Amino acid sequence: MMKLLTVLFKKEVLDAGRDKRSVMAGLYYAIGSPIIMCVLFSIMLKQFASPDELKITINNADAAPALVQYLDSKEIIHSTDDDVKAITLEISADYQDKMREGRSAQVTIIADKSNDKLRKSITELERALMRYNSEVASLRLLTRGIDPTVMQAVNVQVQDQATPESKGGMFLGIATLSIVLTLFYAAMNLAIDTSAGERERNSLALLLSHPLSSMQVVLAKSAAIAAFSMLGLAIILVVSKFAYALVPWQQLGFSVNIGFDFMLLCMVIGLPIALMSASLQVFVSFMAKSFKEAQTYVTMVLFVPMGLSMVTTYDIATEYVQWLPIAAQQHAMIEFIKGNALPWPQLFISTLVTLALFGLFSWLSSRMLKSEKVVFGL
Repeated sequence: MMKLLTVLFKKEVLDAGRDKRSVMAGLYYAIGSPIIMCVLFSIMLKQFASPDELKITINNADAAPALVQYLDSKEIIHSTDDDVKAITLEISADYQDKMREGRSAQVTIIADKSNDKLRKSITELERALMRYNSEVASLRLLTRGIDPTVMQAVNVQVQDQATPESKGGMFLGIATLSIVLTLFYAAMNLAIDTSAGERERNSLALLLSHPLSSMQVVLAKSAAIAAFSMLGLAIILVVSKFAYALVPWQQLGFSVNIGFDFMLLCMVIGLPIALMSASLQVFVSFMAKSFKEAQTYVTMVLFVPMGLSMVTTYDIATEYVQWLPIAAQQHAMIEFIKGNALPWPQLFISTLVTLALFGLFSWLSSRMLKSEKVVFGL
């Protein structure tokens, strides 16, 4: 049986390899996504490290020169240019008198907090005003001979035990997200072509006319598709290793290193996902009546693994989803890069579930191939 499966596997790989456009269409994702991520990460890090000036309108700025100067030192400047934000800081007319008397002076932020584009800028302005308020209050206490530290009932000290690798949590999540999704997108076109495509070309019926079991045919197709998925995984890991090395992670005090040990881990835990992905896409493609219908169904079904991966990326209910396939494997990747211990129980159980799903989808596909309606697309 193994010899027959090997022959069928080689046949499927050769058939898939002849369609170079389909092969390259899947591998373009593996090649291009790390490069695109590299560019996006570089832009984001540049903005985080040296944010742009926040230009706002300050009414009655002459009444509070010290405040305006302080805001200017925090990259919040009064401007009348066209690119000024729709944020107005209204300084009360009696501001100078209140400050001179040591009383509370009123400033008003006028802005639309429902505007998502302004929310970050409003928060930045509020924090700057709070810091200025704290500094002025401390100076007032000093002039009265009072130690400002009496206002600090608790002196909080934070000892950050995070490693440089573990600080880039969001970036690590997005990077591993693209790696996991490669296992689904790298061979998606091949999965559809080797099932729904062969049926439309009438080569599927010819293949089943040979003394082969439907399970052997399904396993050979799934193995060939999984092989191309693993090829895509290997490519994205190699490209990521060199692409992410060009990103200036040190600007925010952390690093993302794609080492050979991480690449080996991804290949090992990615193999069950590749098999499950291949069997799932073959099963869905056989359910469709035509090639175009299969493309639609497979694309819709892939939202499920994408959702599981995104839940892990953005750390949503991780304690629950980390036991599920795909999410657990991605969580293990993130923990490995951070230098933490691998979640072996979750990884082991999720791998078993992934392989069980591979067996289930393969069995369902083999049963479907026993129906003439499925084989001939009736």
